[in-house]
Amino acid sequence: MRFPDSARRARLARRHALHPEHRLDDPVAVGRALVAFHATDASTVHLAAAARLRDPTVSAVEQALYDDRALVKQLAMRRTLFAFPVEALPAVWGSASERVAVQQRNQLTRDLERDGVADDGARWINRARAAVLERLADGSELSARQLREELPELHGRTKGVPGSRWSVADLPFAPRLLTLLGAEHLIVRAHSEGHWRTSRPLWTLTGTWLGDVPEPLPVAEGYASLVRSWLAAFGPGTEADLAWWLGATKASVRAALAEVDAVPVVLDSGATGFVLPGDDSLDDEPSAHWAALLPTLDPTTMGWRERAFYVAPELVPHLFDSNGNGGTTAWIDGRIVGCWVQDDEGRVRVIPCTPLSPAHTELLEAEAQRLTAFLDGVVISNVYKSRMMKGEPLP
Repeated sequence: MRFPDSARRARLARRHALHPEHRLDDPVAVGRALVAFHATDASTVHLAAAARLRDPTVSAVEQALYDDRALVKQLAMRRTLFAFPVEALPAVWGSASERVAVQQRNQLTRDLERDGVADDGARWINRARAAVLERLADGSELSARQLREELPELHGRTKGVPGSRWSVADLPFAPRLLTLLGAEHLIVRAHSEGHWRTSRPLWTLTGTWLGDVPEPLPVAEGYASLVRSWLAAFGPGTEADLAWWLGATKASVRAALAEVDAVPVVLDSGATGFVLPGDDSLDDEPSAHWAALLPTLDPTTMGWRERAFYVAPELVPHLFDSNGNGGTTAWIDGRIVGCWVQDDEGRVRVIPCTPLSPAHTELLEAEAQRLTAFLDGVVISNVYKSRMMKGEPLP
């Protein structure tokens, strides 16, 4: 069966809640629709939710994260921080997070020994781990700085790697230890000390934050669960898309596709994509044209490795960095047509990268006004600025 690009774009309108008629009522529902929010840029969670909510407010997102704790930040696929619906955590812990934790532990062990902090890096990690868990056992929420100051077991700084861009680095190892313990789901990012647009997490025990802590799923079952969720939200997609999104091997992806009985379809590119059983019918086109303004690292922007069905390949270097991280994006009917920036007062301005009709310009302007109202004067600082966001002209 052929699954055309037009039908894939139509799915974005509904399944990613981007069309105004298909927006959702609460941030947790948005998180479930997208599998998870990217959270490396703290503001992405709020802005990605706002783009898909009928009545977006900062307080609704804060409540989901910190009061209801129905969205939980967790290091997972590709060593990236996500905010997952809480029920997804067992699958994530047993698969993507476990893979990242092993990588992080091995790298931290090597670096501790390389920099002369410890002759036995594994022993340093285990002692520091025990100290952190004991300190947080009383239910405290503490920052990396507070833990480093209180616990001598966390002392030690990196000297950097000669000849690399980190050669002048002189950074404490403590944050990396906490990142590892987070990947191992022993501790979790709790409340934040800073504004919602910044990342200044406090750390606490996972049991303190969640109460009952579920058991991680076995690795194969965890990957199958994530692949099932991804196909429901992002399918059809290719093996390469899934391997990239999961940060996993193609062997793991193939095993998971077999486990969920994924159905192959032919994409316009000629590649083989996959959908869930019974999900190969083509969605109807939306009843009206639609526009969306999405933040850096938005789940839709970052959902696939092979992106030609929603962004022209020649525009990719201007909208994504060399690692594939997407900047802000402006969308019309499931295609990226530009980016957005803010002025000093926080007003949102769309920068198109392709000619737009008056009707499309009007739709984007309405979204710019809607986003400006949500931001209410807050100016977002973006680590992942694209070339277009920096004002570089197209060739």
